Amino acid sequence: MGLVILAIGLLGIAGMQVTSVKGNFFSKNLTQASFVAQDRLEYLKNLPISNPIFQSTATYTEPQADISGQKFNRSYTITLNGTLRTITYTVTWYDGVDHRVSYKTIRSI
Repeated sequence: MGLVILAIGLLGIAGMQVTSVKGNFFSKNLTQASFVAQDRLEYLKNLPISNPIFQSTATYTEPQADISGQKFNRSYTITLNGTLRTITYTVTWYDGVDHRVSYKTIRSI
């Protein structure tokens, strides 16, 4: 009887371990995607406002990034609103489920 109770308890712990591993995997990918998005957004923010990308509303796709075996798709959109330029940088990835992280900033000319 004691072995049955122990076995049931161990099965419960094993289930929590699987959930923990999946959560850590997602967290790692989210951290990588956030780093990529923030880094590229900072790069775009520091470009001169005279750069041609800031002259019209457009969406740009950057090459796919492969970080630690995970492929990240990257794109950004420049939106014009008078003297303001909104930059939205988006990173997407697929690890069995589609995920997306986006960062946005505004520049003035």
